[in-house]
Amino acid sequence: MLVLSGHCDQCGTCVAVCPANALMLTESALVIDHERCTLCALCVNICPFAALEIKHED
Repeated sequence: MLVLSGHCDQCGTCVAVCPANALMLTESALVIDHERCTLCALCVNICPFAALEIKHED
């Protein structure tokens, strides 16, 4: 999972839909707990700013 920081306005929409509680807003950024993230993509699909994407390692 990757945050495109220039796109994120920290609205919290992604945090609210994450079933794994893998997302957290700090004062300056959205933080992803990669150990908790299940790559379900709910946050990617709901983000109004297209600030999240799933990157698969090759």
